[in-house]
Amino acid sequence: MNRINTINYLEIPCSKLAETKAFFSAVFGWDFLDYGPEYSCFLDAGIDGGFYLADISFSAAAGPLLVLYSDDLAAKQEQIMHQGGRIVRSVFSFPGGRRFHFACPSGNEYAVWSE
Repeated sequence: MNRINTINYLEIPCSKLAETKAFFSAVFGWDFLDYGPEYSCFLDAGIDGGFYLADISFSAAAGPLLVLYSDDLAAKQEQIMHQGGRIVRSVFSFPGGRRFHFACPSGNEYAVWSE
């Protein structure tokens, strides 16, 4: 059920759609539903949304930071690197937990946190 005044959907640009889908499927277990060659809806990600093909990328300094949760930061870092992502900021503490930042195959920056 849709709730008024809440974030309902995210659309994320990516320059490498196939590689980005494969990355998020392997590392985070997301499923996808394609709507043509330039758009794919992600499923089981905690919020509805999709990746669209674009020649742009974003970083935490120049866009929103999408933060994912994991109960094992070290294992998640290893998965990210094994699947072609790169760590752009090592694990650090913040009030409430610890996190690191990574770039997906399209170059977009995300974070993963844990208690």
